[in-house]
Amino acid sequence: MNIGQRGAGWVVTGAVLAVTAGCGGGSVAIKDGELKQSIEAPKASGDWIEALGIGAADSKLASSTQRKATSRNAAVVDAQYQLVAKIKGVQVEGGITIEKAMETDSKITARVNDMIRGAEVRKMEWTNDDGCVATVRLNKQALGRELGLRLL
Repeated sequence: MNIGQRGAGWVVTGAVLAVTAGCGGGSVAIKDGELKQSIEAPKASGDWIEALGIGAADSKLASSTQRKATSRNAAVVDAQYQLVAKIKGVQVEGGITIEKAMETDSKITARVNDMIRGAEVRKMEWTNDDGCVATVRLNKQALGRELGLRLL
């Protein structure tokens, strides 16, 4: 993930939050085509680390498909960025975090980046204005194996 993509995700996230609102329902983030006023971040559960991303598209794009594709890409990039933050906080054997391990070993940083790009996009939902909420997840055991670290 490059800085330009990450920045675009954040700009788009703000745009969606400023334009839409909603509440309640069976979706994590959307009800009746609108974002809920309160969205709970996915909690670490069992074997998975999950993150949620929100994206919007330029309303001037010609078709709903173009807007949805753009908002999907922005939401996935935002979710990947959120996933990196969560992964950095994971404790490993030896009493350090993955973030500390990344500071001392560039190979770990490269592997984390590769795994983030390959994270499973678990769910995507679109709002009435073609914004998107994406949920991505990464298997903790696979992360530990790939990094050669024992995760706690």
